[in-house]
Amino acid sequence: MPEGMADRTYQTARHLRVAVAHLNGLPQRPEFVLCTGDLVDRGGDEEYALLADILGQLTMPFYLIPGNHDDRAAMRRAFPGHAYLAGHDGFMQYTIEAWEPRLIALDTLIPGEPGGRLCPQRLDWLHERLGEQPDRPTIIFMHHPPFRTGLTKMDNAGLEDNAGLVGIVRRHAQVEAVLAGHVHRFITRRFAGTVAMTAPGPAHQVDLNLGAEEKLSLIMEPPAGLLHLWLGGDDGLVSHVSYTGGCYQGVTVFADGQWIRDAPPLAPSIPLP
Repeated sequence: MPEGMADRTYQTARHLRVAVAHLNGLPQRPEFVLCTGDLVDRGGDEEYALLADILGQLTMPFYLIPGNHDDRAAMRRAFPGHAYLAGHDGFMQYTIEAWEPRLIALDTLIPGEPGGRLCPQRLDWLHERLGEQPDRPTIIFMHHPPFRTGLTKMDNAGLEDNAGLVGIVRRHAQVEAVLAGHVHRFITRRFAGTVAMTAPGPAHQVDLNLGAEEKLSLIMEPPAGLLHLWLGGDDGLVSHVSYTGGCYQGVTVFADGQWIRDAPPLAPSIPLP
C-alpha cells in the first residue's frame, strides 16, 4: 500500500520493491503474479502511479484485483494496458486463459467498507464461467477470504456471506483452490470440497490473536508471498511460502547424487537460550 499511512508506518513501498526484486531473481521465476487486493492505502491516483512504477519492474505478467482499500476507477486509470480490469457490469471480474490451470478473478469490494461481498450478480457470473469449461482445472482468486480465520477483528471485516460461493464451488469439481489476501497471514482451510488459503503480506503481518476479543495487532514477521506450482494430473496444485528480502541463506547439503559432508553450519534465525 504505497504512499499512505501504512507506507509511512511500515514502509510498504520499499517492501514491495524488495518483493518484486525477489520474484525477478528466483531461480525458477513465476510465469505470472497475482496481486490479491489492497494494492494501495487510500485509493488515490498518486498512490496508484507509484504502484504502477513498482509493479512495472516485474519481468513477468501480473494481474490485479481490488481490495477494500482500492478504488476501481483509479485502478483502471493507473493501468490502462490491463484491459481485463474493465471486467463486467462495473466489477473487476475476469478469466485468465493463457496458462494451466485456468484462473478466475472475483471482485469482493464494497466501496467505503472494510468487509467484502459477492452479490448474486457476481456469483451468477462465476457460475457461468465455471460452466464453460467443467473439465479444465481452475483456480479462483479474490481479496476477502471465503472462510472464518479465527482472527476476530479480521473476520468481522471479512466476506459478508459465503453461502452462495460455497454452493457454486461445490457444484464445480474442477476448482483446485480459492486464493485470497486481506488478512496478511498464510492460512489454509478445507472449503466447499477444495482448499482455500490466504497469502502473507509483503510487508507487515497481522499478529496471531486467536481469542474472542476484537483486537488487531500488527507485527513485522518476515514478509512473504505464496508460490504456486502446478504439477498437473493427480498431483495438482502445490503451494509454498517464499520469504522475501534475502535474509535467509541456504546451504546445499546434497547435489549431483551425493551428500556434501563439509557443508558449513547454518546460523539460527532466532535467539536461542
